[in-house]
Amino acid sequence: MDELIGTIVEAIRDKKGKDIVSLDLSAFDGAVCPAFVICHADSTTQVEAIAGGIEKKTFEELGEKVWRIEGLNNGVWVVMDYGHVLVHIFQTELRDYYKLEQLWADAPSTRYDSEA
Repeated sequence: MDELIGTIVEAIRDKKGKDIVSLDLSAFDGAVCPAFVICHADSTTQVEAIAGGIEKKTFEELGEKVWRIEGLNNGVWVVMDYGHVLVHIFQTELRDYYKLEQLWADAPSTRYDSEA
């Protein structure tokens, strides 16, 4: 799972995604999966580009296929399901509105610089 998260973070950086965070939800019984990766972008075009970049990089480097993608039709909040990892790509305003990290504030988190 760490390798998948690392590859997802790299793909987000490649497309200039911002404020990248992973949340470890493995200790929570009610969590839908063990980990979230969250980032945001300034436009719907960039949100879609990040999603496409993640899908391509995870398949090329790890052979991982995304199970399901939701939100591409509007490009303001895309969710990518990799089974053990859910990726949330927000347009900036929606991330501020939904405050997903605050909903899981007790979860251990890792922040990544936007550029390595």
